[in-house]
Formats: sequence, structure tokens, C-alpha cells
Amino acid sequence: MRHWQVPKKAKARIEIIPMIDVMMFLLVFFVLISINVIPALGVKTVLPSSEQAQDIKSVVNALVTLGKNDELQLNGKTVTIEQLAPSIHALERPDNKVAVIVNSDKGVEVQRLIDVMDALKGNGFASFSIASKKKS
Repeated sequence: MRHWQVPKKAKARIEIIPMIDVMMFLLVFFVLISINVIPALGVKTVLPSSEQAQDIKSVVNALVTLGKNDELQLNGKTVTIEQLAPSIHALERPDNKVAVIVNSDKGVEVQRLIDVMDALKGNGFASFSIASKKKS
């Protein structure tokens, strides 16, 4: 009688090395995306520097951003100078005042900054801050 050799069944193995490679790729991908996406929000500005600059410790309620190409934004949304004051007044609550911070690129003309400040002051905003970075 002939005896045929029955092949042994191979046990299933889970290869963990390719799974680790995929997970590391995903981790690196998401880190790189999060680093590049967050600064891309809003108008890109280069803040002027000041030796007397202070860190902002409170929550910013209204951030007015002036870009180089006559761009004007309020909290990341594009507005015109006529829409600026009513939009900030819409943020006000009866129990607290809105803190207005003007974030201007250092390449913006001073007249444009003064125009925005005049529009704010003419609509009842007596005080606001101008953002700058600390000299290093």
C-alpha cells in the first residue's frame, strides 16, 4: 500500500511589522498636516516687534487682522471696514465688554491702520490693543 504524504497545514501568523509601519506613517502624516494646516487659517501676517510687548493672558473676543493687500478680517472672517464695527458689536454681551486686538502685518501702511482705528473709535470702542511680538 502506498502512503502519500499529507502536507502540513501552515498556521496563520499575524505579521505585526507591516502594521507598525502603517501606523507610524499615519502618525507622521497627521502630525505634518496639523503643523501646516493650523497656521494657514486667516491672513498670513508678520507681526512688528516691540521691547514692551506683553503676553495676552485673557481670552481674545475680537481679533481684527490687517493684511498687506488691503485684507481685513474679524476673527478669521473677511469683512469690510463698514461691516467691522457692527460685527464687533454683535459679539458684545451685556455682562462683559469686547476686547479688541488689532493684528497688523508690519508691511501694512500706517494710514490703513489709522483708518481701522478711527472706524473702531467712531463706533464706541474707546480702547483696543495692537498685537506685536517680543524682540528676541
